[in-house]
Amino acid sequence: MILDGKATAAAIRAALREKIEKDREKAGRAPCLAVVLVGEDPASQVYVRNKEKACADAGIDTASYRKPASMPQKELEEFIASLNADPAIDGILLQLPLPEGLDSRPCIDAISPEKDVDGLTAVNQGRVAMNEPGLRPCTPAGILAILDHYGISVSGKKAVVIGRSNLVGRPIALMLGSRDYNATVTMCHSRTPDLAAVCREADIIVAALGRPRFVTADMVRPGAVIIDVGINRGEDGRLCGDVDYDNVAPIASAITPVPGGIGPMTISQLLVNTEKAWRKKLLSE
Repeated sequence: MILDGKATAAAIRAALREKIEKDREKAGRAPCLAVVLVGEDPASQVYVRNKEKACADAGIDTASYRKPASMPQKELEEFIASLNADPAIDGILLQLPLPEGLDSRPCIDAISPEKDVDGLTAVNQGRVAMNEPGLRPCTPAGILAILDHYGISVSGKKAVVIGRSNLVGRPIALMLGSRDYNATVTMCHSRTPDLAAVCREADIIVAALGRPRFVTADMVRPGAVIIDVGINRGEDGRLCGDVDYDNVAPIASAITPVPGGIGPMTISQLLVNTEKAWRKKLLSE
């Protein structure tokens, strides 16, 4: 079964639009996401346009801010503080990576946790670790959303997460192992001994290490569910994931493609988080 992230994300956007239209009058306005792009990185510009289009499709307004790469660190942090204080802004997206010379960590942590729709502040990452309510990192949340959409239960299953980044690996390991999902999770990395043997024990593999076609068929147990988070350019020039899709797909019970898998789901969860932040601020009883 191919887990179609593009179609699933479209369904999520349609459902969000319906919810927003239903409550917009009561709230007094639509949700609004501030999109901050520093510099002129071409890839970041494409990502930002895609996110702004997805917001429009879901009925979410955007306030776009383009800043020069020469912007000083302190000035960027002060600008983020001004967005925190703006009652018309529900969520703040700081497009990463930042230009050379800017430190992303203090900029991210300058975002109010209640407006941190990427789920990347230390506060919201801590809420993941403590299994407390909060805005969840978008890619891990997108992984869980596509599993839920296709009715794939992870309760009691063995899950292997390859990668330990703060963006994907660590939070998805914590979220899969939470009381909401109840998987037994092993988090692997470059120094895990006999990684292939560990993977062959898994019911679910989440590949998030950034190495093209790293997960091969001999690492996968027949019938396993494969979630491919990677986006790489292979030696043949084609876009590919961290999984050797052509050889792994025939033995997996379900797999996400690249492109069209977790990428669209990540954007969909940005919209979900923005709607949640708006609802909590303007519609909580």
